[in-house]
Amino acid sequence: MSYSPRAAIAAAYFAQGCVFLSLTTRLPKFEDHWGISQLGLTLIMLMIVLLAGCGSLLSEKVAPRRGSAIVLRAGLLGIVVALVVSSNAPNIPALVAGLAVYGVCLGMVDATTNMQAVSLEHQLKRTVLPSFHGAWTAGGIAGTLLTLALPHASIAALSSGLAVLPLVVGFARFLPGSGVAPDPAAAEGIPWRPILLVGAACVIFYTVDTASTTWGSVYFDHTLHAPDGLVALATLPYLAASLGARMAGDRLTDSIGATRLLGSGAAVAIVGLVVVVAAPSWPIGIIGFLVLGAGIAVVAPLSYSAAATLARGNGTLDPETARARTDAVIARFNQFNYVGALVGSVLTGAIGTGSLRLGYAVPVVLLLALFPLAKVFDRARLAVAAAG
Repeated sequence: MSYSPRAAIAAAYFAQGCVFLSLTTRLPKFEDHWGISQLGLTLIMLMIVLLAGCGSLLSEKVAPRRGSAIVLRAGLLGIVVALVVSSNAPNIPALVAGLAVYGVCLGMVDATTNMQAVSLEHQLKRTVLPSFHGAWTAGGIAGTLLTLALPHASIAALSSGLAVLPLVVGFARFLPGSGVAPDPAAAEGIPWRPILLVGAACVIFYTVDTASTTWGSVYFDHTLHAPDGLVALATLPYLAASLGARMAGDRLTDSIGATRLLGSGAAVAIVGLVVVVAAPSWPIGIIGFLVLGAGIAVVAPLSYSAAATLARGNGTLDPETARARTDAVIARFNQFNYVGALVGSVLTGAIGTGSLRLGYAVPVVLLLALFPLAKVFDRARLAVAAAG
């Protein structure tokens, strides 16, 4: 394909978001079509999250040696297979098999899109991760709008049609990798303690984000009793606000700093989630998800950016070692994504089996931890930590 690596990376984020949200906003249809209970859906989400972690670990092993572009393409093409198999499954075992493939490939694409993005950010020497994650959000909005626009479309028709998107993006021109195996000794200087602190913020984000995108439609359906054709509206305002925050995030980070941006965002997110929990009706729930998305959205991209800064060290590493080390750190850092997803999708669903209001109350407490963690993202602190 002819578009630039930056456009290709953005397209991969877009495809990932579109497919993921098209699946999660149709969870009520999965319940009806295959006769799966809410507990059954929770177990399926647990499987996807665990296998996504395996896919990310696979990327950690392969990408530094073969290049993240190759692993990214393999993950995108695997998603194509997973969509076709799962959407046309004649029974639950076939559905589970297709979604298992999707879980592994989800982790591969998550890890390698972030590898590509942090590599480009390093080349450009300015913040671009928030807008890349904004491309994921834009894809999520597209997937949600498809669910809203085609409420009577069959699962098979919609998922099989969506498979065209990752298929096309899989042939895009991503940033090449040299394929040079990194020196094992290069990993010795990685500052894991500050990476763990940054990772804690990432866990909090994905707990809130996955709870919103996975269970939002079910919450609107079962608890707030939204009209059948509007249950996906739980996700759409959250994603729209997230997109706006992320597209503005590049400039805001460079102008006011990541620490101030994360602190103010945490306060806004707490207000939004409290409104979601206390909402007496679905229109109020929409407002809550809108405010929540605006406050929480930039945490994930800034976390990946900070982890990459720490991985590259003090600037004395040769470019190939720095690239390979960054790829390995980002793949491992991506596990924080799935820890948060595990809490957000599985724990929220399990605690909220009786009422999802209780399930959504859990992340409110976690958001308070973002205030002290925001200090870790200060550029001066990151530079000191990276230098060891």
